[in-house]
Amino acid sequence: MLKKSMLILLLGLFLVVLAACGTSSEETGGDGGEQPADTEETEDTGSDAEATEDDSAADTEDDKVYTVATDNGYVPFEYLDEDSGELVGFDIDLIKALADEVGIEIDIQAMEFSGVVAGIGSGRFDIGIAGMTITEERKENIDFSQPYYDAGLILAVRSDNDEIKSVDDLSGKTVATRSGSTSETYIKEKTEGTPEAFPQITEAYQNVIAGRADAVIYDVPNVQYYANKEAGGELKTVGERLTGEQYGIAFPKGSELRDKFDDALTTLKDNGTFGDIYEEWFGERPEGM
Repeated sequence: MLKKSMLILLLGLFLVVLAACGTSSEETGGDGGEQPADTEETEDTGSDAEATEDDSAADTEDDKVYTVATDNGYVPFEYLDEDSGELVGFDIDLIKALADEVGIEIDIQAMEFSGVVAGIGSGRFDIGIAGMTITEERKENIDFSQPYYDAGLILAVRSDNDEIKSVDDLSGKTVATRSGSTSETYIKEKTEGTPEAFPQITEAYQNVIAGRADAVIYDVPNVQYYANKEAGGELKTVGERLTGEQYGIAFPKGSELRDKFDDALTTLKDNGTFGDIYEEWFGERPEGM
């Protein structure tokens, strides 16, 4: 009887154990059956992450600040205002208006002119505006916008100098100008004078006034401005305009900004904004505007 009771008890315990194992196996199987759903949810999450990354990249592109390299002493195109200490000038107002038209944010960085040319050619800066003459040589490393200013070179001497009346009188003379400019090339190739180049064009003017150089050759608007406004009557222009040159906005080779700014420049010329800025700095509107 005792053995029979023990047998029934053992049998009952065995059934309880089987039931517990069966329940555990069914619960595990249930999670496994829902696994595809979890996998699908994971894939959706991955897609959302990729979309978020794409949106983030787009936001970063929209928020990009483009660097603009410019001169720091080329009146009236770009120079430091003595009263405010801020960079002002025709080029400064123009590039800001163009950036607004294109819809980008810019950071203007001032430096010596030679640094602007080199920085754009190497791709260090996104945009360059510095009264930069469009030349075939520069086109090898730089993409230019359409011309925005018709310039040229002119000769200037001390007001009491009656010996030098044109470039034909420069033989054996020291002719000051700015480093890396087209005027430096002109002196070397088109005159018999000896070029003396300075980082800042104001240094060239001061050397002429002080008698350390015989003459200066540089861009017409800057020479005229300095002679009329800054030289105190000690500098005068002589002879005719020497070359026909045009300024352009510079971009690294292949820059997609070039076409955008070119279109914006056309728009500003058509809607009168360019003419307004030009008149503010040069006292008259450009022909046809």
